[in-house]
Amino acid sequence: MDTNTQHTEKENPVEQTIKQLKVLLSSGELHPGDKLPSERKLSDTFGVSRAHVRTAIKRMEFYGILKTIPQSGTFVAGMDAGALENLIQDALHMESYDLFSLAESRLILESNAVRLCCRRRTDDDLVRIEKAMNEYDEKISKGIAAVEEDLNFHRQIAGASKNLVLKSMLGIISPDLMTNYRRFWKVCDSPKRSVASIEHRLLLEYIRRQDEEAASALIAQHLKGIVEYARQQSQPTEK
Repeated sequence: MDTNTQHTEKENPVEQTIKQLKVLLSSGELHPGDKLPSERKLSDTFGVSRAHVRTAIKRMEFYGILKTIPQSGTFVAGMDAGALENLIQDALHMESYDLFSLAESRLILESNAVRLCCRRRTDDDLVRIEKAMNEYDEKISKGIAAVEEDLNFHRQIAGASKNLVLKSMLGIISPDLMTNYRRFWKVCDSPKRSVASIEHRLLLEYIRRQDEEAASALIAQHLKGIVEYARQQSQPTEK
């Protein structure tokens, strides 16, 4: 499989993968209804990690471009090529979203996800959420950035909501959030990180009690700092 596509070093690997899949569709190497090669093969062909391929596929699934069938594989949607290309452009446009839009969307999604989590969580869900919380605590206790662990804690809550669309939407915006949150981490002092850890534990307790009002209010408080940071970063700089 030859995509004949050149890429700059700075290009986002997820965007790169989506663009190369678009090339395969445009060139006729892939047709509507065709099964995609394995993640491993796409990773080797495109020169990106399997994690980036997986994220690109999830994003394209969200836009209806691809469909994964358990035990069968991932397939191109059965629609005409023009419609597919328009949907791919929408998927690529996500890369230009500003940090505030992403952070605000995360707040809206998580406020609702945690309510559903409180209603629907199982004992197994509580175990997974607590495990993710402890992994975050372990890193920050050593003074190590724990961006991935923080987002994983919140992903476990979204998963416990049993709403696959909410979980998928958070998964789609997570890579772009992680890139920007690393900058936030650098300006976030140790006391604030400790407060975040305390809020994680309190949030887990509210989920355990199935107190959705308290949990939703705490999420808003928990994400207030990053939302305000994102608002400031997205405002034009005065000259």
